Amino acid sequence: MTTTALDAKLAGLLGGKTASGLQKAFGMVTVGDLLAHYPRRYARRGELTAISEMPLDENVTIVAEVVDVRERPMRQRRGSLLEVRITDGRSGGILTLTFFNQAWRARDLKPGVRGIFAGKVSRYRDALQLAHPDYELFEADANDAMDDTAAAWALQPIPIYPATSTIASWQIARAVELVLPTAVDLDDPIPAAIRDANKLVDYTTALRWVHQPSVDSEWQKGRDALRFAEALVLQTALLERRAQAQHQVARSRLAGSLLEAFDTALPFELTDDQRTVGNEIAEDLARAVPMNRLVQGEVGSGKTLVALRAMLQVAQDGGQAALLAPTEVLAAQHLRSMVKVLGPDLAAQLVPTLVTGQLGAAEKRKAMLRVVSGQARIVVGTHALISDKVEFYDLGLVVVDEQHRFGVEQRAALRLKSETVPHSLVLTATPIPRTVAMTVFGDLDVSVIAQLPAGRAGIVSYTVALAEHPRWVSRVWERVGEELATGRQAFVVCPAIDSTGADEGDGSLAEETETAGEQPREKASVESTMALLQNTPALAGRRIAALHGRMKSDEKDAVMQAFAAGDIDVVVSTTVIEVGVDVPNASTMVVLDADRFGVSQLHQLRGRVGRGGYAGLALFVTHAPEGSLARQRVDAVASTSDGFELARIDLELRAEGDVLGARQSGGRSSLRLLRVTRDGDLIAQAREAGAAILDQDATLTNHPGLRSAIDRALKETQAEFLEKN
Repeated sequence: MTTTALDAKLAGLLGGKTASGLQKAFGMVTVGDLLAHYPRRYARRGELTAISEMPLDENVTIVAEVVDVRERPMRQRRGSLLEVRITDGRSGGILTLTFFNQAWRARDLKPGVRGIFAGKVSRYRDALQLAHPDYELFEADANDAMDDTAAAWALQPIPIYPATSTIASWQIARAVELVLPTAVDLDDPIPAAIRDANKLVDYTTALRWVHQPSVDSEWQKGRDALRFAEALVLQTALLERRAQAQHQVARSRLAGSLLEAFDTALPFELTDDQRTVGNEIAEDLARAVPMNRLVQGEVGSGKTLVALRAMLQVAQDGGQAALLAPTEVLAAQHLRSMVKVLGPDLAAQLVPTLVTGQLGAAEKRKAMLRVVSGQARIVVGTHALISDKVEFYDLGLVVVDEQHRFGVEQRAALRLKSETVPHSLVLTATPIPRTVAMTVFGDLDVSVIAQLPAGRAGIVSYTVALAEHPRWVSRVWERVGEELATGRQAFVVCPAIDSTGADEGDGSLAEETETAGEQPREKASVESTMALLQNTPALAGRRIAALHGRMKSDEKDAVMQAFAAGDIDVVVSTTVIEVGVDVPNASTMVVLDADRFGVSQLHQLRGRVGRGGYAGLALFVTHAPEGSLARQRVDAVASTSDGFELARIDLELRAEGDVLGARQSGGRSSLRLLRVTRDGDLIAQAREAGAAILDQDATLTNHPGLRSAIDRALKETQAEFLEKN
């Protein structure tokens, strides 16, 4: 048997132009890459697809029938517009195809003709449309014939592949048709005994049935086998890496008088969850194996306090702990909070030190000297900590605050600043999709802090849907004014700094909602919002200040300290206040253009309010239309404050990310058929099988199919990223 067919280059089989297009669109290089691009779903020539189920602003592929065709001149420019209405055969299921200056298409697109149509769904004048779609029409004689052959043809499943604006589903199907015959007698990743016990078809058959099924049962059985194979490959790979990690050596760090003195001086009692998680971390630190633990805790649950106790345990014998924060505002606040809670005696012993990019030259030299000499046993900083110029004396613990703001490489760079492998602790209020995937795949130890400290009243959240209710925007500012009248304060967050669109939100997540004849809507910015609020009657006389990333470090710090002191009523900000900022008197959070932020960001922003003894209010203002992916994200965050539930929703809306590589979430997931929100039992079953295989054959010498599948999954760069992570 052989696997060389999967390693063959597509260029040699499909030609350079097609292969180049597939590589650009999907990163495909080999036959294995193409055959692992499985169909998203299956349609039939005789079955029409529900138009009402198509999401706005996304590329879709549908089976439909032409209703009518008309050509009309365009009003604003020369030429004609061909409008073709297609139907799904159901009440109200009409979609319009529009073609500019392509009247000749009317010869093919005649009423009654069926085919596959692909393009991006938009809304124009209250009607759904595809502008300049791709299509492939079914043969008319086969469509009309009534014999058995035609009936089978009409019912045969048609693979519908994930496609792009440049490569349609049927183009991928044609490429598969050319290369599939070369993939024969493939080594099976699933050992025969496991395959037989689970009644799975062999790997070669599974690939053929998934891509070219004759009946539904074939692609269903093929998917079952490929899904199990995927789970087994990933689980076995992670188990191999985990076993290797157990051979790494970290310095054991035992708790002592520093932690005892700290706990004694605390003016409040730790929650039960904080104690439990603290004990789990303390046990990890006491071992000579590197800790790799994720602490998931709701916003305001006291994760940073738990992390500080871990830092004291490392500092007990002169070791250093570094906390990596995503922004200078948060890093500075962390340092101030730590100094305050430590008290003067412990602070004098530990010399907490701040390292950020905007420190003055003299101040930075002093900070770096304290770090390299070991005098600073607690170090807090931003990306500046990763700089080659920052050296540690004895880095024993790396704490990453809000890991969704840092990539695998950034976190690894900080860990590499120690001669021995440091312990690693990650804090997050909303696990990024990749983290949830890694959790289900068993590659992280997870602790959960569900309890909130006494006195937290919680947060209520609402979507302010301006697409349906444009007048609601005035009520937003009236509501803010009502909160300020009670003596509270408010945050207003914008995705951009000014009219140039300088973006500090997750603009890559925004769904562009403009359609034919419409102009893109300008992002809400700090600059424009400041001008608006200063002229809003409901906020007349209120003290309003701006805060964004272009401001100097001392300017940002001054604004936040004035806000914390109650000298400012409303801060209009970008996401520099996303995490960790603690102003107990702030009760209201307004996020403008909320659809331009990710699920994690919205959850974090909401967590800046409701931190005192009264309820917080979060208003997510959006123009995204109902049903769009962007709107679904906003509605999801408004509907729940449960971090794990939001991570599950984020997984479904986006993707798991690259479980074995560097991508954090979204994009092309390295999971092809598996979904961690659905396949937890299958993943656990595959993990048991992988563990049993490795117990008997640690190097997989006797399992060549599984070995080669893991090696293909762990390409050189992916293996490097997994090692770092």
